[in-house]
Amino acid sequence: MSIAEKTAPAPSGAEGAGGAAGAPRRGLAARIAGRAGGGAAQALLVLIALFWLVPTLGLLVASLRSNEDNNAGGWWEVFTKPAQLTLESYGSLLDKGDFVDSFWNTVLITVPATLLVVVIASLAAYAFAWMEFPGRDWLFLLVVALLVVPVQVALIPVAKLYGHIEFGGFHMFGSVTGVVLFHVAFGLPFAVFLLRNFFAAIPRDLLEAARMDGGSEWTIFRRVIFPLGGPAIASLGIFQFLWVWNDLLVALVFADTGSQPMTKWLQSQMRQFTGNIDILAPGAFLSLIVPLVVFFAFQRYFVQGVLAGSVK
Repeated sequence: MSIAEKTAPAPSGAEGAGGAAGAPRRGLAARIAGRAGGGAAQALLVLIALFWLVPTLGLLVASLRSNEDNNAGGWWEVFTKPAQLTLESYGSLLDKGDFVDSFWNTVLITVPATLLVVVIASLAAYAFAWMEFPGRDWLFLLVVALLVVPVQVALIPVAKLYGHIEFGGFHMFGSVTGVVLFHVAFGLPFAVFLLRNFFAAIPRDLLEAARMDGGSEWTIFRRVIFPLGGPAIASLGIFQFLWVWNDLLVALVFADTGSQPMTKWLQSQMRQFTGNIDILAPGAFLSLIVPLVVFFAFQRYFVQGVLAGSVK
C-alpha cells in the first residue's frame, strides 16, 4: 500500500453509499414555502382574490336591479336574465337632495381631515426626528401614549366641550367643523409616530450637507425630507382618507342632519320590517367606489411606502 493510500481520508457514510455527498433533507414547511411561488400557488391566490370580490360584485349587480327583482331572487340571476340591469336606482338616488348633500358633506369632512393630518404630522415628525428643543423626547413619549387612547373614551367629553363652544350663531356640536377637528385630533398621534420613525431613518449626511449650504429648516424639510418621505406621506394620506371616509361612529355622535356624511345617511335609510335595497345598494356602492379609486390611483406610492422601511 502506498503512502497516499494510507493517508487518504475514509469516505463518509453518504459518500460511501452513494459516491457523493447528498444535500440535507428539507422539512415539510421548507418544501411548502419553496413551492409557494409556483404557478399553482399564484392561481390559488387569484382564486382567493376573486372570492373576496364576490360581495362587491353582488353589491354592484344588486344596485343595477330593481327592488322587485331583488326581492324576487338573488343577484346571480342577472347572468341568465341580463334584461334586469337598469340605472333607475341610481337615477332615483341622485334625485334625492339629502343624499347629494351627504355626499358633499363626506367630501368636506374627509379632504380637510386628511390634508390637516398629513401637513401637521409631517412638520411635527420632522421636528421630533431632527430638531433639538427642550422636552422633545418627553413630548414624543406623550404622543406615543396617546396611541392607546380609544376613540370611544373621548366621545362624551368632547361632545360636552363642543356643546359649550358657540360664537356668532355657530355651534361646534353638529357641524362639519366639529367632525373634522375630532378626526384630526385622533389621527395625529399615529401619523406623527409613523412619519417620525420614517424621517429618522433618512441619512444625517443629507441634512448636514443642506445646512452647510445655508439651507433653513423649512428649506431642508421642503427640498430634502418631503421628497424622500413622499411614499410614507402618501401611505399615511391613503390610510387617513379611508378611515375618515368610512367612519360612522364619529358621524353618529357629532354630525346632525345637515352635516351628516353618507355613512350616517345610509344608516338612517335602513328599515326594520321592509327592505329598501334599491336605495341602500346604489348608495353603498357609490360610497365604496370613491375609496377604491383613490387607493388604485395612489397604489404605487402606497407600495413604496410599505416597502420603504425594508430597503433602508
